[in-house]
Amino acid sequence: MRVTAFLVGDSGVALWGLSSRERLTRLCRSLGLAVSLDPPEGTTSGDCLLLRCDYLFELRTIESLLEKPAFLLGDRATGDVAAAHVPGEVAASLYAWMRQQQSMDAATRTPEPASDSREQSWDGLVRGDTRDLGDYDATLRRSQPPMLERLEAGRAAALEDKLYGDAYKGVTDLVTKWLWPRPAKRLVRLCAAWNISPNQVTSVSFLLVIASGLLFYRGEFALGLLSGWIMTLLDTVDGKLARVRVQSSYLGHLFDHGIDLVHPPFWYLLWALGLTRVGESIDVGLVATLIFTGYIAGRFAELAFQKACGGSLFAWRPFDSWFRLVTARRNPCLIILTLALVLDAPVAGLWGVAVWTVSTSVVLWLRVLQALPARWRRGGRLPAWFESPDAARSHPRSHRVFSGTRGAYRA
Repeated sequence: MRVTAFLVGDSGVALWGLSSRERLTRLCRSLGLAVSLDPPEGTTSGDCLLLRCDYLFELRTIESLLEKPAFLLGDRATGDVAAAHVPGEVAASLYAWMRQQQSMDAATRTPEPASDSREQSWDGLVRGDTRDLGDYDATLRRSQPPMLERLEAGRAAALEDKLYGDAYKGVTDLVTKWLWPRPAKRLVRLCAAWNISPNQVTSVSFLLVIASGLLFYRGEFALGLLSGWIMTLLDTVDGKLARVRVQSSYLGHLFDHGIDLVHPPFWYLLWALGLTRVGESIDVGLVATLIFTGYIAGRFAELAFQKACGGSLFAWRPFDSWFRLVTARRNPCLIILTLALVLDAPVAGLWGVAVWTVSTSVVLWLRVLQALPARWRRGGRLPAWFESPDAARSHPRSHRVFSGTRGAYRA
């Protein structure tokens, strides 16, 4: 059944260059929802989603609401209903009540007490809060409640920081997690101000991929690494820009992840060829075979876990999340090459990449083989370790590191 989203009221607070109405419209349309700026009529058919424009939602909040019919999402601080997924016959009266709450002066009215999620109201509608929507985010591999924040002008900067921080994967490589959050945020802000789209950023990244490869082939390793590191920064920027500006698209996702998937082993091959061009002695065939075989094997290990066990291999146990920080993906391998070049050992750097690529892929396949018996015993998919309600208590350090990227939330 088609669900129509009705936007309740408005807000004068713009975040990352988007008004609240425009942000909610983009979020809802990305989920295939019809969007109306007018109030629902008494005869509205089908289910309705009511979203107050003076609240900030993320995509996951709305997705979770769509899975909970007859549900009122309350603000725990004020008791207000911030959003609702209700049958069409009650949408008009609930819209009017939410609009009335929105128009009240928050400084003078007496807030309703926050209600327990099991409280029944509106004759069959269940009232709850974000704790009832689930914490685990499979897309970004992290565990935290879906976003629901009151939009206030005095908190605009803090809310922009929160939107940016929430755009980050909890489990990723060490460069993306700890080096790029702040510089990438500055670039995201510039792109938002200049109306630069994520696909335009990805296109520049693609040109830098080609430039880096050509520089490696010519033996200009320092310039190639500089170009490569800029590319990795932009690879962070385009995804975060797409999320904070709600500009994700299927083709953009395919373009970005296609580049990420294909280019790394070709960079290393061109590095090897560049070494021969500057007179270094290296067995190009052997090193290329090790790198391509190891790289493909590692990717297939991740795919095998996903198909056989469900979810991400890097989210199965805390060890796997820690191992993702240094797994032989592009950024950790660039660290190896950069350190080797600083030490004037580009040949050793390439062999280091080859050995590390093979070694980490062996570890990934061992983890897949360890997971299969657990999958058969369980009789269903293997949940991520931070899906457990007591993950923060059982694995405090790991939960603190991987539940979010703390550096991304800081101004």
